[in-house]
Amino acid sequence: MTELSKTPLYELHVELGGKMVPFAGYEMPVQFPAGIMTEHNHTRAKAGLFDVSHMGQVILRGPDVASAFETLVPMDVAGLGEGRQRYGLFLNDQGGILDDLMFANRGDHLFVVVNAACKEADTAHMKAALEPAISVTPVTNRALLALQGPGAEAVLAGLAPEAAQMRFMDVRTLELQGAECWVSRSGYTGEDGYEISVPSDQAEALARTLLAHDDVMPIGLGARDSLRLEAGLCLYGHDIDAATLPAEAGLTWAIQKLRRTGGAREGGFPGAEPVLAQIAQGPARLRVGLRPEGRAPMREGVELFAEAEGGAPIGRITSGGFGPTVGGPVAMGYVPADLAAPGTTVYGELRGKRLPATLTKLPFVAANFKR
Repeated sequence: MTELSKTPLYELHVELGGKMVPFAGYEMPVQFPAGIMTEHNHTRAKAGLFDVSHMGQVILRGPDVASAFETLVPMDVAGLGEGRQRYGLFLNDQGGILDDLMFANRGDHLFVVVNAACKEADTAHMKAALEPAISVTPVTNRALLALQGPGAEAVLAGLAPEAAQMRFMDVRTLELQGAECWVSRSGYTGEDGYEISVPSDQAEALARTLLAHDDVMPIGLGARDSLRLEAGLCLYGHDIDAATLPAEAGLTWAIQKLRRTGGAREGGFPGAEPVLAQIAQGPARLRVGLRPEGRAPMREGVELFAEAEGGAPIGRITSGGFGPTVGGPVAMGYVPADLAAPGTTVYGELRGKRLPATLTKLPFVAANFKR
């Protein structure tokens, strides 16, 4: 057993009664004493504070770094304005997704945030492709906090008034309690909010100040998962993986037109041929939302069938659970494209019984971003 890492907020989590569990090599709070349902609903109504310091933070620096990074992602990096952030994908040569990520243009460098479980592989991937022309530097002395919910703006603007001027996907350097913080107006809940990169030795003080606000509650991994599921957001290693192409995952929107067939900077990224072919022809399977009937959640791994009896599985659920805002079970999974129309009934097999689930447009809960 390798020893689990701890984030700079570990002692605070324990003090607050966090139930600590192993996650991506770290000890992380899955919930606090209020419980997952209360934490979920509080984030939707006011503001929740999440510790996401397990994520990977990386700085890319060098001549024409945007064009260099475009050789690794199918996104428009060169056209991203200074102080703006974009969602991205690392792909393999078959077009499968190695990881999803966020990248920001911070003037003289790109700031990249990758998933915790993939950060070593992602860093090696970037180093192999970009160095020595571009330096790839993991940031190891900063924590990452997420303040999410409709009350997040008022809370953060109380510490730095200019936070209120930021739009969705803006990035700025803000001074919060004397700490130089790299702040983006983004998150993983479908709600308005911010992600805050803060020096590790100042993270606990900042977290305590935020939590002292009446509208802010500490939130664990459990509610983070139910919030992102209701928002229809993919979880790497579950809804998307190295065998999943962007179009079948419903992520074609993330590939700007100038990187697609006929675009000014068409292709030029790993897996371009299969990825662009699938966009043109349409995928054989699609990620869909599902509303299981009744109260029993259909969780990851549940097989899906076209009929209530007989026949082979047509797909499977990749994420599922109870949606507190929706008031019932919600799930995402993959089905054949010709069966993917909203309103279609499929059947999930639970404990030997096939129970109906209705295909539904994603997201289950509309996004609340500040455009």
